[in-house]
Amino acid sequence: MKFSFVTLFPNIVKGYFSDSILKRAIEDRKISIDFFNPRDYTTDKHNRVDAPMIGGGAGMLMTPQPLMDTLSEIKKDSPKAHIIFVTPVAKRFTQNDAKRLAKKEHIVFVSGRYEGIDERVIEVQADELFSIGDFILTGGELASMVVCDAIARNVEAVLGNSDSLSVESFEEALLEAPSFTKPKNYEGNEVVSEFLKGNHSKITDLKRGLALCKTKYFRPDLYKKGITDEK
Repeated sequence: MKFSFVTLFPNIVKGYFSDSILKRAIEDRKISIDFFNPRDYTTDKHNRVDAPMIGGGAGMLMTPQPLMDTLSEIKKDSPKAHIIFVTPVAKRFTQNDAKRLAKKEHIVFVSGRYEGIDERVIEVQADELFSIGDFILTGGELASMVVCDAIARNVEAVLGNSDSLSVESFEEALLEAPSFTKPKNYEGNEVVSEFLKGNHSKITDLKRGLALCKTKYFRPDLYKKGITDEK
C-alpha cells in the first residue's frame, strides 16, 4: 500500500517513519511513503503558495494553483489515488475508517498550513475529509500522520501479530480492558489475582467487566452504545 503526503514541510513527516513498526513495514515492502511539496509546483515568480483571504480575515490561505497541479500530477500517475484532507471542519476519524481505508491501493494526505486551504481545492479534489478532534493544530502534518498510522497498522502483515488488532479499543463500542505484565507485585501494587489463575473463561469475563467500567468512566457516550448493542 502506498501513502503520499502533500506538504510544505516533508521533513516533519519523514522522521516518523524512520523507526519502529512502520520503518520495518517500509523495509519489508508492506507499505511505501513518498512526498510532494506544493512549492515545487507553484507558478508564482516569488515561489509563493499563500495569499490573503478574499473578503477579509486574519492570516493567509494556501492558494489553489500549487495544490491543484500537485494533485493532478499525482492522479496522472496513480488514477486510483484516494485523496484525504485532514481538517477540523470534517467528520471524526474512527477505527472503522482506518480498517476500511487499509484496503485502498494508494492514499494521498493533503496537509494544510497557515489558515487553511482555498475551499475550491477541497471541493474539486477531496475524496474524503476527516477530523481527529475538536482542536486546532499549526499544520495538517501531525493529523495526517495520525490517520496514516491508524490505517497502516491495519494493512495486512504490518503488525507482527495481527491478532492484537482484535482486542484493541474501539473494535467494540468499548475501551480496551487494563493489561498487566511481570512482576506480579510492583512496589505494593499487585496484578488482579484472577489474571494469575489461568482460567481463560473467567479472565475474559473479568476483562469485559473492567472494559465496561473503564468505558463508563472515560467515555460514557461509548458505554451507552455498547450497552444498547448488547441488548
